[in-house]
Amino acid sequence: MSGSGVRGASPEQKTLPPVPEKLPAPVVDAHTHLDACGAVTAADVTAMADRAEAAGVTRLVTVADDLAAARWAAEASTWDDRVFAAVAVHPTRTKDFGAAERSEVERLARGERVVAVGETGLDYYWDYSPHDAQQEAFRWHIDLAKRLGKTLMIHDRDAHDDVFRILAEEGAPETVVFHCFSGDGEFARRCLDAGYVLSFAGTVTFKNARGLHDAARISPLGQFVVETDAPFLTPHPHRGRPNEPYCTAYTVRYLAELREESVETISDAVRQTAERVFRLPTVT
Repeated sequence: MSGSGVRGASPEQKTLPPVPEKLPAPVVDAHTHLDACGAVTAADVTAMADRAEAAGVTRLVTVADDLAAARWAAEASTWDDRVFAAVAVHPTRTKDFGAAERSEVERLARGERVVAVGETGLDYYWDYSPHDAQQEAFRWHIDLAKRLGKTLMIHDRDAHDDVFRILAEEGAPETVVFHCFSGDGEFARRCLDAGYVLSFAGTVTFKNARGLHDAARISPLGQFVVETDAPFLTPHPHRGRPNEPYCTAYTVRYLAELREESVETISDAVRQTAERVFRLPTVT
């Protein structure tokens, strides 16, 4: 979850970007927030999934950042076969993360269509939760992911070293995804060498994101996925406008150009990686 920066925007900036041409192969939006995009009912979820599918984004992982969102995400994943969920309490909300909250997260994380524990991790940019509370909650979520055999979805903002240290101290789950990867090429190499998966959001399309460009170039096929983090972080050339899962297609095309590979190659690779990471049914 990140800030969108659309306050005070012009009427055009407050409208959704156009749905792009359909990708040549289906992909997965590995991290979105359908509730924050405005979805409330099953019909809302289906409408967003339909728009995504029109662009070639055929499955979505909707992610929680607090208990109310976790309950909604787990339920929403049962409304449409194209939707899956991840549940956790966001690091900025861990100030009061006690036994009752942990019990509820664990109950929800056991859901059949909940494919990851997340987003959890550390956020040193915002001053909403003390660092020690964040770290304690992060350790608990790591343990939960290992006990349930589910992927760990990490939020890491201005906290690279501590995130990496705690993963090493606790012993990382089998599969770790760095949601909205925000490091440079050097940190990407550390993560890739450790076997972690990087998830690139619309930020990788920003012209001034040279560190992210380096990270995307060196990431092997099979070790990165693509996400929107909608409604935040809308890809170029629509930066500043609201985001939805269909905008994954813009990022896929940018990555293909950046890496000098075909759009179909990138589409196939990120879909197959998402299927492995989240244990989704295989499609072609």
